Amino acid sequence: MSSRTVIRGGLVITASDELHADVLVEDGRIAALAASGTPAAEAWTAERTIDATGKYVIPGGVDAHTHMELPFGGTFASDSFETGTRAAAWGGTTTIVDFAVQSVGHSLREGLDAWNAKADGKCAIDYAFHMIVSDVNQDTLKEMDLLVEEGVTSFKQFMAYPGVFYSDDGQILRAMQRSAENGGLIMMHAENGIAIDVLVEQALARGETDPRYHGEVRKALLEAEATHRAIKLAQVAGAPLYVVHVSAQQAVAELARARDEGLNVFGETCPQYLFLSTDNLAEPDFEGAKYVCSTPLRPKEHQAALWRGLRTNDLQVVSTDHCPFCFVGQKELGRGDFSKIPNGLPGVENRMDLLHQAVVDGHITRRRWIEIACATPARMFGLYPKKGTIAPGADADVVIYDPHAEQVMSAETHHMNVDYSAYEGRRTTGRVETVLSRGELVINEREFTGRAGHGVYTPRSTCQYLN
Repeated sequence: MSSRTVIRGGLVITASDELHADVLVEDGRIAALAASGTPAAEAWTAERTIDATGKYVIPGGVDAHTHMELPFGGTFASDSFETGTRAAAWGGTTTIVDFAVQSVGHSLREGLDAWNAKADGKCAIDYAFHMIVSDVNQDTLKEMDLLVEEGVTSFKQFMAYPGVFYSDDGQILRAMQRSAENGGLIMMHAENGIAIDVLVEQALARGETDPRYHGEVRKALLEAEATHRAIKLAQVAGAPLYVVHVSAQQAVAELARARDEGLNVFGETCPQYLFLSTDNLAEPDFEGAKYVCSTPLRPKEHQAALWRGLRTNDLQVVSTDHCPFCFVGQKELGRGDFSKIPNGLPGVENRMDLLHQAVVDGHITRRRWIEIACATPARMFGLYPKKGTIAPGADADVVIYDPHAEQVMSAETHHMNVDYSAYEGRRTTGRVETVLSRGELVINEREFTGRAGHGVYTPRSTCQYLN
């Protein structure tokens, strides 16, 4: 049975174009676009017509950095693949790339199998995986080749968290050398974790236990140093590099310098670094714990450098690093010792709206909004043009977006499985109205009509920015 939907009268916005066009969806794909009101568009017939007059018609968001059900600090991220992908859909995101985790002493395959089992049959939207590499050895390096062939084409390493995810420079270099050969992309958490652990120990010894000290010990200079070191190791290996959750202006400067030298170095930032700051970490009565994440929130003056980096393309992607922990019972594990607060913020539902607010505020253009939230993450991680655009042949992942609707972000109304909002009380302009995932209505005029299991696992090709 063929199914057809026509979306009429909206402003179609992609990374490259804005046009008043009707969109024909057939059997889960974009079949055609035609200027609204033209004979070609008027001739289309369909079982379902969606009126997008006065609205934007945009590609579904691609969030290339989420952590559903991640074990961390003796607890688990509070969103399951079911609740997290449902919340993503509410926020106009139709694809996530989550992180499967290799535990030390175990194979990559075991980690990937475990994450496939967590997600299978649970997701409301499509999903893919990166692989966290925690234990670089000869077997792991061989497995990296196999995973790339299977469509898991990116590998995350950590210069932070000694004793958990940490890799030393030698392990990083070996993995980078391997990715230079197999076409994979190394993603780096760039913070000097060895030095940070010294500063943590010293702060606690001085009785500095409140959440704000989390930001003070994870210094911007140690993010910049690790970013610089990661770039040089990638250069030695002849490998591309993608630095995740960039928060410090000094780290942006390292990326800009590398890109000016023509290196295949890419950077991602997150909404929390663009909209929140150390002022939040310093909130009284342990409220600051809600904002503990790594890299940490920075003083407000860093925000201008991040926005500039997004405009100049020294930063290419905005992902969420969605890793929620409830305030009650989870964040509270760190009362009296900030180092025991689980690191992570909820945000998968808020990203598209916050970035539209950035359009309203004049930080970025509408097309740049779609570029950093949809098209570039899809290209970066081998999902384009299936994902990230509205063009014939692409998956019909389409959002009808009301640019004039106003909303107030709140834990009372969000759909993430977490007991607080990092953006509580924030007024934004723009709201998701209707979401199609592969042509199926997931959100219909602000009602969830999707289902667990609609979302399918999506293998990826290699990074599409590399020669």
